[in-house]
Amino acid sequence: MLPPVRFVICGVGHIGRRHAALVARHSGAQLVALVDVRPELATELAREFPGVPFFSSLDEYLAHGPATDVLTVATPNGLHAAQAIAGLQAGLHVVIEKPLALRTADAQAVVDMARQTGRLVFGVMQNRYSPPAAWLKQVVDEGRLGQVYLVQLNCFWNRDERYYTPGSWHGTQALDGGTLFTQFSHFVDLLYWVFGDIENIQARFQNFNHQHLTEFEDSGLVTFDLVRGGSGTLQYSTAVWDRNLESSLTVVAEHGSLRLGGQYMDKVEYCHLQDYQLPELAPTNPANQYGAYQGSAANHVHVIDNVVDTLRQRGQATTNALEGLKVVEMIERMYALKAKL
Repeated sequence: MLPPVRFVICGVGHIGRRHAALVARHSGAQLVALVDVRPELATELAREFPGVPFFSSLDEYLAHGPATDVLTVATPNGLHAAQAIAGLQAGLHVVIEKPLALRTADAQAVVDMARQTGRLVFGVMQNRYSPPAAWLKQVVDEGRLGQVYLVQLNCFWNRDERYYTPGSWHGTQALDGGTLFTQFSHFVDLLYWVFGDIENIQARFQNFNHQHLTEFEDSGLVTFDLVRGGSGTLQYSTAVWDRNLESSLTVVAEHGSLRLGGQYMDKVEYCHLQDYQLPELAPTNPANQYGAYQGSAANHVHVIDNVVDTLRQRGQATTNALEGLKVVEMIERMYALKAKL
C-alpha cells in the first residue's frame, strides 16, 4: 500500500480550513501541520484537527516542522508567490490558491523555481471541475461549434461590508490586488482554458459603492478579440445588492449557441447546436458558504484528488503553473488599461 501524500496548509482562513478538512478526510492524504500568523487560532485548530501541530510562520515550519510532500498556500494573494517559492526551494510540491500571483513577473518566478527544483505547482482553478465547464471544453475541443463568433462572460456578485471587513486584507491593493484577482480569476481561467488567449483588449473600470471598502474597482467592462478568432466581453461587478446574481457564459458560434448560467455557472441553460443533443451531465457541487456571502462551486475535493493522483503517477495536474501564469498575465493586461483612463 502506498504511503499517504503529506500536506502542510499555510493560511487557515475560510479556504485554508477547507483544504485542511479535505486533506484530513482523504484516504490517500495526511495533514501533517498547519501554519497561520494568528496564534489565537491554535487552540481552536487543535480541537478541530487533533494531533496536528501549529506553526506561526512558514519559516518556522520549514525550519522545525515535520516532513511533508506538499505545501498548500491559502494566504492573502500578495503572499502567494513568495511562499510558493520558499516551499519549492525546500523541495516541496506546491498547491496555490487562486491567483498564482499578483504580477506576471512574480508568477514567472514561481514557474522558473518549479523548473529548477523539479517540483510540481498546482493552481486551484475550481471551475475546471464543474460538469458544465468540462462539457463546454469538450464540445469546443471537438469542433462542434465551428468558428466561435462571440463569447460573453458575466460575473455579477455581492461583496459588501460583510466581506470587506475593517482590518482585513480583502480590499487592499497590496494583498488583494483587485476584483479580477480575488473574485473572478477562475472565470478568466475558464475563458483561457476553453477559448485560448485574447488580444486587442479595451476596458472601463468603476467603483460604484465600494469607495469606503476597497482600494480598487468594484465593476468592469472588458472587450477583447480571441486570438483563434471571434470577439468577447467580460462584464463583472461585486456591487450587486445583498446576494450574488449570476455567473454566466454565452457563446454564439457558426454551428449553434449555448449558455452556462446560474449563480455559479452551475448549469447549462441553453444548448442549440447542429446535429447535437445535450447529454445528461453530472450534478454540480453546491456553492462555497462563507456565512453572509457565497463563493463558487465547492470543488476543492477534486483538487486534493488531482494532487494525490498526480504525485502517485496516476494522473496529471489539472491546472499547472504555466496556465496560472497566463491568467495572471491576462488580468495584468486588463488592469494595465486603468492607467490610461
